[in-house]
Amino acid sequence: MIIEYTGRQTVVTQKYKVQAEAGLERIAKVVGSAASAHVILTVDKYRKIAEVTVKNGSQDMVANCESAEMTTALRDALAKIEQQAIRHRQKTTTTMRHPRAAGARTAEEAAGLDASEVAPANA
Repeated sequence: MIIEYTGRQTVVTQKYKVQAEAGLERIAKVVGSAASAHVILTVDKYRKIAEVTVKNGSQDMVANCESAEMTTALRDALAKIEQQAIRHRQKTTTTMRHPRAAGARTAEEAAGLDASEVAPANA
């Protein structure tokens, strides 16, 4: 996974990079290693804000967390991204395994006719 770091009004230290890489490693197991990530760390007066963006093909996942400590904000943002990735993976898996809704029926079934009783249109 390609990871970019941006520090706004702060310096991105090695401690934050290690924490972000550990969290993104867990996320890469779910979304795949072809994804890219952008970690933005911002300090605004007394607030520390961590924003994490993960781009994976057609899926863009964004989490923005704020806290008094940067490590807490970064941990929360990574947890949100991980939950988004898991939800997206479950949604995709369910769609692939169940392409049609369980209660959906074809027009012939709804009319009470079997497929053998329906005459071809060109006959």
